[in-house]
Formats: sequence, structure tokens, C-alpha cells
Amino acid sequence: MSDLVLTEEQQLLQSTAADFARQSLPVPRLRSLRETTEGFSREVWREMGNLGWPGMLLPEELGGLGLGYADAVVVLEEMGKVLAPEPFLSTVLLAGNALLLGGTAAQKTALLPRVAGGDAVLALAHHEPRARHRVHHVATSAAAQADGSYAIDGVKDLVLDGAVAERLVVSARTSGNAGDRDGISLFLVDPHAPGVTVLRQQLVDHRSAALVKLDRVKVAAEAQVGTLGRGADVLDATIDRAIVGLCAEMLGGMVRSADMTFAYLKERKQFGVVIGTFQALKHRAARMFIEIELGRSVVMAAARALDEGSSDASTLVAIAKARLSEGYVLVAGEAVQMHGGIGMTDEHEVGFYLKRARATEILLGDAPYHRDRYAALRSY
Repeated sequence: MSDLVLTEEQQLLQSTAADFARQSLPVPRLRSLRETTEGFSREVWREMGNLGWPGMLLPEELGGLGLGYADAVVVLEEMGKVLAPEPFLSTVLLAGNALLLGGTAAQKTALLPRVAGGDAVLALAHHEPRARHRVHHVATSAAAQADGSYAIDGVKDLVLDGAVAERLVVSARTSGNAGDRDGISLFLVDPHAPGVTVLRQQLVDHRSAALVKLDRVKVAAEAQVGTLGRGADVLDATIDRAIVGLCAEMLGGMVRSADMTFAYLKERKQFGVVIGTFQALKHRAARMFIEIELGRSVVMAAARALDEGSSDASTLVAIAKARLSEGYVLVAGEAVQMHGGIGMTDEHEVGFYLKRARATEILLGDAPYHRDRYAALRSY
């Protein structure tokens, strides 16, 4: 595996992303965006498209840049520092990857160039009530019809940006029982089709999600994404890729919340003394720094493993999510506590990072889930 350091090109990409984030993505905008239906800015999403961010991981023939995850995590870390709510995770890493890995040429051509340009929002509807992170726990059914179409019945929850997506990639069972890896198929569904009900949800950090109910939703055979009954192959690979991107965003949130805290410790005084000189707070600050460095190492290792097609990629992904789920909550929680009373107010930005930490802690699997997954992958 390559050394875990940035290349000159990645350093330039990081600098460009940091400049754009600083100028165009101020954290205070979240206060107004959380009151909107979409929860993000379409204008900013298109600007990101102009920069090539949504197309980084897409091949050039689909309007992308053909870069790897080691490049993408550099940009996603900067997005995490400013808590950018634009639909990169839902559209690029989840639904976009599902189409890229399993879609037909027609499906890819119709949607992915628009994703690359920041003109489309897609969503992956794979999680179900009571599934508790289990990707293969699919009870939603897709029954074959005489005319070759399928009728989909079921409920999906935590569909990120599902309330504003123009297309949904839905997992449904064409054979077997809930929990079986085999028998899962993927379908491209129009959220405005008869039988589809989309109810907007809001996560604890005010991000947009949806509960999607499917009642005899008819889709043509051409809507199938990937091989019938082998959707788990696409889902597993998609989720791994999305987790690495999410972890990079979480790392950015850790860095920014720590930076704000370290600056505060150097200026806040109690009893006429700068609080950063207190030994107990020094120890806590050191723990924050260590968590960030550990997180950075595992995120970079997982990203490089994906790019290199390493057999250890899924294992490293599980390590990364377990590490970042706990690390982000610890760092953001310490940041709020060391800011004291102002850290608990909506007027101060540090609390936004704790909310995002709590949301991402369980998104795509919490720490216990991924530790168990790691053990299973290593046959413990």
C-alpha cells in the first residue's frame, strides 16, 4: 500500500477545496438552510459541479474526472469542516455508485453526466425499519409480472435526500427471505410514480432524509440495476465506498471542532489565567489530537485500499467507520464541553458539529456494528 501522505496534486486539490469552502460555504448558512425543504443549496451544488467535485469518481466518458478515493477524501474532508449539506453522499457515493457499478449503459448515460455537473439529485433507498444497519435485511418485495415488469411493495427509511431526489435506486427482494444475501435486486424508481409515497424526515443535524412507501409500484424490466438477484454485490461495494467518503467528511468535522476549541483554550481566561494552561484541559486536548490523527490514518488507508482493489479494503472500511464513529462524538463532545455554556447555544457553531457527529455516528453502521463486521471478515 502507498505511503499515507498527500501527493502534490492532492495538496493542490485540498488547497482549492479549502478556499472554496471558506468563501462559499460559511457554516452560519446552515441556520437558514435547515428551514428549507431541500436542506441544501442547489446553486452551491451546481457550483460544485463546475469545480468537478460530483464527477471526481466518475469516468471521463460520463462527464467525470476519473479520480480515485484518495483524491475524493481530500475534498470531502474540507466539506466536513464546514458541514456542507449538499447531496454528495446521497447522490454520488450512494445512488451514483450503485448506478456506476450495476447500471446499464442507458441508465448511466441518462443520469450520471447530470450528476457530474451538479444538476441532478439521486437517492439510494436500501435501509428498512428495524434493519439496524444490516444491508441484506430486505423485506421489500419485487414481484415479476406477466408483461415482464415488476411490482414493488415495501417501506424504506433513512433515505438520504429522498424527498428531493429525481430518481431512487431501490433494493427489493425477488427471491429468498429477509436477511439472505442472495435474492436482492435493485431498481430505478421515479419517486413521482403511482404508488410511491415520500414522507420527509429530518435527522438530528437537520439534514434531509425520507420515509418511502411503495405500494404495488410498477417498474419496467429496463429499470433493473444490475443482475437479477445479485443486487447485494452492488450494494456491498457501494456501501463500502460511501462509508469511506462519509468518514472523510467526519474527519473534517473533527478537525474543525478541535481547531475552534484549541483557539478558545488559548484566549479564554478564568481566575486571571488562560484555561489552556490547566493540566486537565491539556490532557483532554491531547486526546482530541490523537483521535484526529488516528482517524486520518484509517481514512487514508481505506481510501487507498479501495483505489488499489486490495483484498483488505472492506476490513479497513470497517475499522475506519468504527474509529470515526466514536472519535467524532468524542472530539465534538469535548469541544462543546470545553467551550462551556456558549457551546450549548444555537448562536455558537460548535454545537452544529456535535449534532453532525451524533447523526453520522450511526449512519451506514455504528461502531459496534462495524467491529462485529470486522470480526466476521477476519473469521474471528
